[in-house]
Amino acid sequence: MTPYWLDDPDRPATRAPLTGELSCDLAVVGGGYSGLWTALIAKERSPGLDVVLVEGDRIGHAASGRNGGFCSASLTHGLGNGLRRWPDELGELERLGAENLAAIEATLSRYDIDCHFERTGGLDVATAPHHVELLRRHAAAARGLGADVDFLDAGALRDEIDSPAFLAGLWDRDGTALLHPARLAWGLAAAAERLGVRVFEASRVTRLARSGAGIALHTAEGRLRAAKVALGTNVFPSLLRRTRPYVVPVYDYALVTEPLTEEQRASIGWQRRQGLSDCGNQFHYFRQTRDNRILWGGYDAVYHFGGRLRPSYEHRQETYKRLAQHFFTTFPQLDGLRFTHAWGGAIDTCTRFSAFFGTAHRGRVAYAAGFTGLGVGATRFGAEVMLDLLAGTETARTRTRMVREHPLPFPPEPVRWAGVQLTRQAMISADANGGHRNLWLRAMDRIGFGFDS
Repeated sequence: MTPYWLDDPDRPATRAPLTGELSCDLAVVGGGYSGLWTALIAKERSPGLDVVLVEGDRIGHAASGRNGGFCSASLTHGLGNGLRRWPDELGELERLGAENLAAIEATLSRYDIDCHFERTGGLDVATAPHHVELLRRHAAAARGLGADVDFLDAGALRDEIDSPAFLAGLWDRDGTALLHPARLAWGLAAAAERLGVRVFEASRVTRLARSGAGIALHTAEGRLRAAKVALGTNVFPSLLRRTRPYVVPVYDYALVTEPLTEEQRASIGWQRRQGLSDCGNQFHYFRQTRDNRILWGGYDAVYHFGGRLRPSYEHRQETYKRLAQHFFTTFPQLDGLRFTHAWGGAIDTCTRFSAFFGTAHRGRVAYAAGFTGLGVGATRFGAEVMLDLLAGTETARTRTRMVREHPLPFPPEPVRWAGVQLTRQAMISADANGGHRNLWLRAMDRIGFGFDS
């Protein structure tokens, strides 16, 4: 089944592959958000720069066209993760994140990209008693950083969204927008082309190597020589072997309902259309679409031995069944509503849950990866970082510890697979036992893996 976002009559026609030999100033590998933002911003910074983008499949076909369409200002995978990892610079990271989200909105206006952008804000909801105090603490911390947030008790939350499952909520009024993710990717590609970027599809890069003073990129039908390279391959195996241990692919799944009737919409409230997620370790995220459907995703996060990526993993009937059960527990008044779309996709996860950055080949190659599901907004920040690093320019972005430091790598197989499974079971247990983190999770916290999302 085609993902809801890609099931769109306005999907662009396929572009031609790279053939023969070409050269350029900057080669961008990957036609998802990371690569698209990098190509576009590179041309905005230096209009005379010759930029080529190569995509192995089609623009936006992977995570950039399969996500929930939440565009968050957070660069740290949420406030809690940022507080644990970079408390001393979180104010600066929040400032940079807010600037980044504003820049995204400005770009959409500048290039007339119709991706259904709505600055709705986001609501984190408590579905267990121990979540309520967590949200109170996060509300206090967010206010201390200047965020426009409200803590909602059960009654106030019920006035916003009517669900028997919700016990409290934290409403961040400015930090989240909703959008149509595939249309964002298509719009960025079209804007980049208007600025002169050459975009090739069906051109998977199989090899990257030094070539004189530059870098040579090889595809099945062509060869591209570039002075510098930006890698936006994210969940797909990096062309730099040394970065591969830092990322694992985790499959996430989503359902989309048929359009709700006016009566059904009235029964749940949700008039302000906020993007929602709950506070479980295995959490759900959910939102409304422009045509009044509900997207409901998350909970199961599935890792396959060896980090394999296969089309057959993009559908998982047992997960679809579980998600549907959870949906009707959350909104029993919608019993009988049908789901018209169901799909999965791989997320590039790292041990700190937020992107990491670096360079290789004496500064000629830059990379950003590990966005862990919150990359719709953060990939633009990552593109700026990659361009800063390639230029050798120190900026407010590159001075942060978040950019300068790397996460811990994942262990090799079979330890990796066993560790992921053990951690997943421990997280399920924690959700069922008042948030109590067992010895295994506490050990992961101490060494910096910190699985809690």
